[in-house]
Amino acid sequence: MIELRGVRVAFGALDAVDLDVGKGELVCLLGPSGCGKSTLLNVVAGFVPASQGSVRVAGANVTKPGPERAVVFQEYALFPWLTVEQNVAFGLRARATPAADIAARVAALLETMSLRDFAKSWPKDLSGGMRQRVALARALALDAPVLLMDEPFGALDALTRRNLQDELLRIFVERRPTILFVTHGIEESLHLADRVVVMTSRPGSVKRIVPVPLARPRDPTSAEFVALQARLTTLVMEEQARHVREELRR
Repeated sequence: MIELRGVRVAFGALDAVDLDVGKGELVCLLGPSGCGKSTLLNVVAGFVPASQGSVRVAGANVTKPGPERAVVFQEYALFPWLTVEQNVAFGLRARATPAADIAARVAALLETMSLRDFAKSWPKDLSGGMRQRVALARALALDAPVLLMDEPFGALDALTRRNLQDELLRIFVERRPTILFVTHGIEESLHLADRVVVMTSRPGSVKRIVPVPLARPRDPTSAEFVALQARLTTLVMEEQARHVREELRR
């Protein structure tokens, strides 16, 4: 579903990234801060052009944002002048979807995301976790086959973050979208991903791809989970240490 070949981005952001993400797969991008995880996601989204290489989604070259790719950001990106239901409906209205279809789809998503009682609320009156539920519902309303998520739960407290991780997994199992998910959390990547792509420090490239062959729901206290967590920690810390050494040389 997502295919990157030799992708580079100017000013040393990304260097020769090769990556495939299969249809219906959930892949996490993991690495030290500043390694280019979000830049890579933005290249796939069509927000940032690749200086070299090719980016294809569903067999088509990516040159700009498209309706087959929905994006969820860390900062919610809700319209403060629209209610919850209006925010969820925004993309559908932009597509000139019939009013009856909009109403039915929005109502179903509000129910799915436990937002029905907040349909008429304004974003400013919601908690961070509720705002991110609205942002996720708005992305899901478009029924895009590819969902791009840039540290969407990073600013939330631990309990809210886990609740939304579980909500995302439930939706993933039901709908099977292709998900590319940026995170700096090792445990989060293991909780969610079919595979974890560990990136090198800047300029970012693929250091290692680690499969996560654990049945869901996953037990973070199991020996298998702990072993994978230790392996990912070692890989990420190697890149963090390399970044520090390079900074000291400058």
